[in-house]
Amino acid sequence: MDDQEKKTMESRFKRVCVFCGSSSGRRDCYRDAALELGQELVSRKLDLVYGGGSIGLMGLVSQEVHRGGGHVLGIIPKTLMRKEITGETIGEVRAVADMHQRKAEMARHSDCFVALPGGYGTLEELLEVITWAQLGIHDKPVGLLNVEGYYNYLLTFIDQAVDDGFISPSQRNIVVSAPNARELVQKLEDYVPMHDGAVAKAKWEAEQVELNATLQTDIAR
Repeated sequence: MDDQEKKTMESRFKRVCVFCGSSSGRRDCYRDAALELGQELVSRKLDLVYGGGSIGLMGLVSQEVHRGGGHVLGIIPKTLMRKEITGETIGEVRAVADMHQRKAEMARHSDCFVALPGGYGTLEELLEVITWAQLGIHDKPVGLLNVEGYYNYLLTFIDQAVDDGFISPSQRNIVVSAPNARELVQKLEDYVPMHDGAVAKAKWEAEQVELNATLQTDIAR
């Protein structure tokens, strides 16, 4: 590996949050993309934060990172911890009270976000962190792994919302996308926040302290 390749592999992040389907989808390209993303995280020595469980794309990416020696943190609501729902979890698993706390904890422990193909849950998680960035709650980059155009319609919708005045042009830049993991992670590395979210971010972090205290109380019960 030459100096340029080594430089490419270095990362300003420590942990990447991945949103993805609990199904593998019907096309091999989705499975391949999950494995490729896991390998890219390992090559850059990035740890994984995800929704727990070991089925679907969720399982593929987490197993690939774990197999490559990366730390895997799965955050999952207690009600979803049954093995028939999530499969055998790997790495570190943290139980939370509900879906809202799951998303907050995943965000708190991550430096950036990546969405693989998925369904309603993946889309809901993705749009929430995009909205948090829009509001200045965080300034962490958000990326779409647009496998063979899977997210083309979503990107078209966002562009239409910009054209029709519902999203400002500067906020369009919150979301980056690429067709493969290497290109996407590099775009996340190069991302520059478009706003100053210092006030909202401070409020967010204060709320997380309170939330963590609540989590520990709920889990101890």
